[in-house]
Amino acid sequence: MTEHYYSRKPNTESNPVKWQSELKGNNFRFKTDSGVFSKSEVDFGSRLLIDTFELKKDAGIILDVGCGYGPIGLSLAKAFPDTVVHMVDINERAILLAEENAAENKVENVKIYESDRLLDVEEKGFDAILTNPPIRAGKKVVHDIFEQSFLHLAEGGELWVVIQKKQGAPSAMEKMKELFGEVEVVAKSKGYFILKSVKC
Repeated sequence: MTEHYYSRKPNTESNPVKWQSELKGNNFRFKTDSGVFSKSEVDFGSRLLIDTFELKKDAGIILDVGCGYGPIGLSLAKAFPDTVVHMVDINERAILLAEENAAENKVENVKIYESDRLLDVEEKGFDAILTNPPIRAGKKVVHDIFEQSFLHLAEGGELWVVIQKKQGAPSAMEKMKELFGEVEVVAKSKGYFILKSVKC
C-alpha cells in the first residue's frame, strides 16, 4: 500500500526542515518533516482558510481536524488567545511536530492529540471546527469528518472547510447542505473554495 500523509505511522525517512511564515499577523517558525502534508510551506488552501476564518465571539473552543504540523490551529490559537484550540491528526509524526511547533512559538492555549477523524475527540460543543480534509483518503473519510463535526458542534457552531473545486467541492457542498440545511461559499480563490455551514 502506498504511504500517504494520512498514514498513522509514516515510514518515510525523517528529514526535518525549519522555515518561517507569517499567518494572521503573527510570525511563526515551523519544523516540518517528510511524511506530513505540505512539508515545505503553508499550502495555499490552508492559508486561505486561516485568512478567511472569523470567530464570532472572543472566547470559546475550536477544533482543527487534520492539523498536520499545526499551521491552522496554532495561527488561530495565537490570533484568539481567549480560545482553546484542539488540534487532531491521525499521523503520529504530524502530532509530534505540532507539539514542537506549539512550544517553539510559545502557543499554550492548545490541546494536541491523535485522532482518526473525530473518533477520539471526547469534547463536545465546539464553537467552530476547521478542516483542510485529506482528499486523497477518499470521499468517505471526508464525509465522515463532516458528519462527526456536526455531532461535535454547539448549537450555532460553524464548520469551515477548504476544498478545491476539482477535488470534490460540489459533493462536499451537497453533503454539508444535507447535514446542516445550508452551506455558504465564503471565499473562492485559484480554484479553492472556503465553505461554511452553521449548526442550527
